[in-house]
Parts: sequence; C-alpha cells; structure tokens
Amino acid sequence: MKVKKILALVMGALLAVMAAGCGADESSGAAASSGKAASSTASSSEKPQASGKKALVVYYSDTGRTEQVAKDLAKAKDADLMKIEPTQKYTKDDLDYNNPDSRVSKEHDDDTLRDKITLKTTMPDNWADYETVYIGYPIWWGIAAWPMNAFVKGNDFTGKHVVTFATAASSPLGSSGQLLKEMAGSKGDWEDGTCFTGRIDDAKVAEWAKSLK
Repeated sequence: MKVKKILALVMGALLAVMAAGCGADESSGAAASSGKAASSTASSSEKPQASGKKALVVYYSDTGRTEQVAKDLAKAKDADLMKIEPTQKYTKDDLDYNNPDSRVSKEHDDDTLRDKITLKTTMPDNWADYETVYIGYPIWWGIAAWPMNAFVKGNDFTGKHVVTFATAASSPLGSSGQLLKEMAGSKGDWEDGTCFTGRIDDAKVAEWAKSLK
C-alpha cells in the first residue's frame, strides 16, 4: 500500500510538471507570433509603397494660404501632395516686403540670389509615374515665388500635363506660369490655371478643380 501511495504521488507530481511546461510553451508561442506580427508591421511602415496615383500637387506656401488651396485640390483630384521647402527657411522678417533690406527684397532686386536658393527635396518620389502635375505658389512682385524656380529647373516635365495656380492679395496669375514653363525648358504641356485672391474659399477651389480635365 505504501508503495502504491508513493507511486501515485510521484505520478501526480510528474503530470503537474508536464502541464506547467505545456502552458509555458503555449504562452511563449503566442508571444513569438505576436512579436513576428509587430515586426512585420513595423517593417512595412518603414518602407511605404508607391501610391499608384497619376497626379501630384506641388506647392510652396509662405503664409499657409497656398497650402490650403493645394490640399483642397489634392483631395478633389485624388492626387499626391508635395510641399516645397527651401533649405534656408524664410522667417517672418525675411518676408517683410516693405523692408528693402529684407531677404525677399534683396532677392527681388538681384536674381542671382534667387538662383542660389536650394530645396530640401527637389525631385519627388516616383516622379516618372505622374502624368499630371499641379504647381502652386504665392505671387511675389507679379511672378511665382522664387523657391519654385529650383523645382521646375530641377525636374524633367517631358510628357507631363502641368497646371499652375497661385494665391495673392489682389494680383492675377499673369505670366507667372509661362515664366516657369520657360525655366523648365518648355518641356511638357503647360496650362495656366487660376489665382485665388483674398480669403480662400474651399468651395471655390473645389469648383475650379472640377473644371479641370
């Protein structure tokens, strides 16, 4: 009897150890599976895939008004969005048009200074995939804000349909689009869009977007 009791106790202890071991393996397996899933997700997010979109809205904005139009247009046209950023960002003092010693005033008076402006990014990702490019900018002294010059000079618009648009207090689009076309070597099919003056009306931007091909 004593031997049977001892054997029963030993068997019970072994079963308990085995059960605990199985439980630990299942927990470890779940954690490993979860870890692999998290690793896979992180890897995917670090390497975004091409959007597959055929239109791109490129814009430079110094006060946010052109950015508002660009975002409305991108939404209406289901287009990708790219913000032009000068390597040396313009400060509020730089943009004081009434000060002859401000950066923007000096650049206006000396076009060689405009040629020295560089961008953080000049060529968009997947540039070759875009068929239509919308280019937006504020009007400075009747022409496109010159940070846009570096963008059009730095890209090949061959085979692309380009539509320009602008924002201003009261100025028209004028010859700003034509001048950019010339800087681009007249490559591509360029179309003058419109200039939004005064307060930006989202509904008007959407209406204009619908009128475009």
